[in-house]
Amino acid sequence: MPNIASALKGEITRVARKAVKAELDALRNASAGYRKEIAALKRTVASLQRNQASVEKKNKAKVSETEDAADAEAAGGRIRFSAKGLKTLRAKLGLSAQEFGRLAGASGQSIYNWEQEKNTPRQEQIQRIAALRGMGKKEAKARLETLAQSN
Repeated sequence: MPNIASALKGEITRVARKAVKAELDALRNASAGYRKEIAALKRTVASLQRNQASVEKKNKAKVSETEDAADAEAAGGRIRFSAKGLKTLRAKLGLSAQEFGRLAGASGQSIYNWEQEKNTPRQEQIQRIAALRGMGKKEAKARLETLAQSN
């Protein structure tokens, strides 16, 4: 028969391990739950940051649009642009696309693309085109000559 002290010691360690295991299982389950919750919170934070960035981008675009509109209105109202109008203006002035581009601060190819409605000019160039609207043939040729001399 084994020693009663060693049997008692073995029983105590077995009961202690059983109690510790029960406590550890509870802690492991809680830890796993916390990890899941943390991962979910991280996903939520990431999606909120993406949403915030897109909202800020939209707001920034709206602000710049309103500033552009305010600048155009301050310059005498909203300036309209149409490809057909550009074509007729260039024909009225009797200029090639290259020459008109020099006056408008763009390349001849850009003028051609604007006339073909492949793209549209920026607000700055629309304002330059609007400034050319009141000009006659002689004035346009004179301005081209001064531009050629300055270059």
